[in-house]
Amino acid sequence: MKKILILIIILAAGGFGVYLFVANRSGHQARRQEKVVYYCLMHPHYTSDKPGNCPICSMKLVKRETSAQETSLKKASSQKILYWTDPMMPGYKAKGPGKSPMGMDLIPVYEEEQTGSPKTSVEGHASVSLTASKQQLMGVKTEKVTARHLTKTIRAVGTVAHDTQLYQTQAEYLQAAAAFQKAEDSGIPEVAEQAKNMIDVIRLRLIHAGFHDGLIEELKQRGEPDRSLLLVETGPVWVYARIYQYELPYVDAGTPVKVDVPSFSQETFEGVVRAVDPMVDMMTRTVRIRIQIKDAKGVLKPDMYVNAAMDIDLGEILAVPHEAVFHTGTRDVVFVDTSEGVFQPREVMLGAETDEFYEIKSGLKKDEMVVTGGNFLLDSESRLRSTLESVSGAAVDPHAGHKQ
Repeated sequence: MKKILILIIILAAGGFGVYLFVANRSGHQARRQEKVVYYCLMHPHYTSDKPGNCPICSMKLVKRETSAQETSLKKASSQKILYWTDPMMPGYKAKGPGKSPMGMDLIPVYEEEQTGSPKTSVEGHASVSLTASKQQLMGVKTEKVTARHLTKTIRAVGTVAHDTQLYQTQAEYLQAAAAFQKAEDSGIPEVAEQAKNMIDVIRLRLIHAGFHDGLIEELKQRGEPDRSLLLVETGPVWVYARIYQYELPYVDAGTPVKVDVPSFSQETFEGVVRAVDPMVDMMTRTVRIRIQIKDAKGVLKPDMYVNAAMDIDLGEILAVPHEAVFHTGTRDVVFVDTSEGVFQPREVMLGAETDEFYEIKSGLKKDEMVVTGGNFLLDSESRLRSTLESVSGAAVDPHAGHKQ
């Protein structure tokens, strides 16, 4: 009995050893036979047995690993295939797998991709439907459209005024005004008329130089030309600066200004815009503004360079971050997260621009969600789908060799 028992134990141990050997060998062979697969993060349905770039979006292919990404890919593969296409031939459709006329393997287009492209009013763009995993891979971020209290800062470079021509024009105006008074007292109408015409001519020269009625009236009350145009003394000082023509709606007489001088980094001079020239420089497309500031210490010198900054209160306005807006050259576009992962391109009309935000004149409503991250990839996908839709035709049988 003992011999029989020992024999049974030996046979059982040997059989188990053989099982382990066969199982280990089979597993090893299975691992050797497992192929390395590369895929595109933007288009997971496209796979390749070697590294390279995606033929759809040119992104670098990545190696598929056994992870949550693979699970997502298997889920995508289980979705309904609408048709097969060649990514290098927009609009080419086939009913089943095969080769395209260019000899490339056809790839499937799934139901998700088709249903994610509802109609859009933005030419050259199509709506895009993305799963949560795709949004994460693309780095999509959104932000709510809200009304913000914004301040626009307009910066300009200027000089401390040294304007002998304006000083001379002011002197001529006062002389003409005095001559007109004497001509009226003389009782000779012809002389008074000539003196009046002279005043009108010099007044036009002052207006052309940027003076308005208020400054001309100040000149008459003072009774002498402004000495600060020649020699800077303690008291009010004139500063000339230039702003771009698109900034004109925000700057007018009375706009507060802060001026600093590069050589006096610790000191800021407070002032106000007193006049805006009526002419635009045709070469630089800028307009000169005349600023008057206080220099109690008399440290400023004629022709000294200064920096001017004007903070314009825009009030409470609807605005989005800069990152949300795409400038296509002919229009401004944002992507709106409508619902359930559908991103719709929307044309907007922009207003004022601050350092961080754009004012929205039209195209968006309060509390809508706009994309602020991953826009570039989203825009590329939107343009690609729009191209495919614009030239798409009937499904093509790859075995027929031509489009139906």
